[in-house]
Amino acid sequence: MTSLLPIVEACDNFRIETSSELLHPFYVHVPPEREDEPIIGLLRASILGELEKYNQILVSEGSDPIWTIVEWTGEVVHGVVGRRIHGAKIGDEKSRKMVGFSSTLNTSELRSGAIKEMCERWHHAAEPFGDLIAGKMWRYELYPIYSHPFILDEKRIAFAMERAATPLFGVVTYGVHLTMYTADYRVWVPRRAKTKQTFGGLLDNTVAGGIPRGYSPFESIVKECMEEASLEEGVVRPNIKPVGAVSYFYQTKKGWLQPEVEYVYDLLIPLGEEDNPKYIPKPFDGEAESFE
Repeated sequence: MTSLLPIVEACDNFRIETSSELLHPFYVHVPPEREDEPIIGLLRASILGELEKYNQILVSEGSDPIWTIVEWTGEVVHGVVGRRIHGAKIGDEKSRKMVGFSSTLNTSELRSGAIKEMCERWHHAAEPFGDLIAGKMWRYELYPIYSHPFILDEKRIAFAMERAATPLFGVVTYGVHLTMYTADYRVWVPRRAKTKQTFGGLLDNTVAGGIPRGYSPFESIVKECMEEASLEEGVVRPNIKPVGAVSYFYQTKKGWLQPEVEYVYDLLIPLGEEDNPKYIPKPFDGEAESFE
């Protein structure tokens, strides 16, 4: 049997401890109030430079800067996204910087509004980072970013931001994946629409999608089943089974960081219902072009 390990490794392809790139920790606010304050993202030098530039633009317009960027004065911190980033090159002797929102942005709503305005400016101008957020790459979908990246709690949402811009900040995002199959292990497999912003025309899990703000993982997969595969709630809810979660750290070909957590579900088609039209997935919203 052919191993699926190369596919796993292609998704989980980033290791902080072996990265030679200078990365800057992103906190909700800096300096962090506690020694164990979670890092919520990792910033490359290019995005750090643009945040500094954006602060200058705001000041020139008579507005307050939205980012606090401070030099480190202590030892280089080692440790992981969420706690510590072990073995990572997080800052160096010449440039130790950490980034957080301005202290005046002290609510989730204020932080969300500030990063929304910045990202929308970049989107409409198609620069910087036009390859990620310009034109059709914009998703018009808000992702919640949590004050602790591995604790999904609506009360701990640090801010929400446009989905397409999340790789710029190296923040953890969340999704749902469902495999729909028969008792003899035949799996329904969709082909992604060629117009998709990412991985267009490739095969996918039966149903998959991100978890937008205001949705739990379970409600997200129920919603996605209808939107992507025309599977109604009456079919999904009685038959779906949660089977775990998968985390991985993906680095794009251009170097952007996408740590992700996927909540995984199975849906076994009841015996004898294989040919029932209710249990046959069909494209609905254009995300998939076909199911086989």
